[in-house]
Amino acid sequence: MIGRRAVLGGLAVPLLAALPAGGAGAAEGARLRFDDLYVGDGILGMEFSPRTKELAGRRVTMRGYMAPPLKAEASFFVLTRNPVDLCPFCNSDADWPVDIVVVYPGREAEFVRNSVPIDVSGTLQVGPYRDPASGFHSRLRLTDAAFRALN
Repeated sequence: MIGRRAVLGGLAVPLLAALPAGGAGAAEGARLRFDDLYVGDGILGMEFSPRTKELAGRRVTMRGYMAPPLKAEASFFVLTRNPVDLCPFCNSDADWPVDIVVVYPGREAEFVRNSVPIDVSGTLQVGPYRDPASGFHSRLRLTDAAFRALN
């Protein structure tokens, strides 16, 4: 005889399996933190972490700050861990942030002040890429991205 618990338990497994990983916020994608991006020390010794490789090609959400744009009509912006006052490309190499991600919004986006934290969701692309319009090189990108200010 099959009891009520066995029936309910049998139904719960397929329902739980259908839920996206990450719970309620998973509609925005798996959460990825700047601390998750690389392993190793120094710029030359850093490599993509297993977590970054695992999420490549998937939708992720990251929290950070929008760096001042390279130019007003730029089709992308740079997400940084901490607010930066200058465009990262205008800094000396001593000030270059090692934890940046290039963001390509899915549609035209207005820029927000660099002191306002934002959540960005997009498809994570991993590996070298040269933007054909700007010539800018990147290692990590969020494409087809959307963001929202947190303040």
